Parts: sequence; structure tokens; C-alpha cells
Amino acid sequence: MARSHHRKKHKEHLRQFKNKGETVSSTPKSKASGIFTGAGAIVGLAVTYFGTQGSVLWILVGAIAGGIAGYLIGRKVDSDKQ
Repeated sequence: MARSHHRKKHKEHLRQFKNKGETVSSTPKSKASGIFTGAGAIVGLAVTYFGTQGSVLWILVGAIAGGIAGYLIGRKVDSDKQ
């Protein structure tokens, strides 16, 4: 009768990766500040476009202000996660 517990273990080269996936990564794949910055810029652009009937200068100012506000909110969200 075969005695499997006496045989050499198969795939020993893969044993080093067995516990590698069990560690929890604390860093997120994407930061919330980048997402909120983009969303804030789009919202700022839309609000100023409809509020000023298409004035290019105010649209740019609104997009920049929305981006800055989104960045600050996203940075706060990132710091609260940790």
C-alpha cells in the first residue's frame, strides 16, 4: 500500500507564497483625494456654466475652486480612513 506521508511534498517552490496573501494591506489602491478633486472640478464647472450663462473666465474659476474644495474634502476622507 502506498504511504503518501513519506513522499516528497509536491510544488515546494510554491510553499513560500502560501501565507503571502493573508497580510492585509493598509494602503488603498486609489486615494480619495484624487477622485474628489476630479468630481469637485466637474461640479464647479457645471455650476458656474449654468450660473454665468457660459462665461469662460468664471467657468475656469469655478472649476479650479471646485477642484480645490474636492481635494480638501478628499484629503480629509483619506486621513479619516487611517
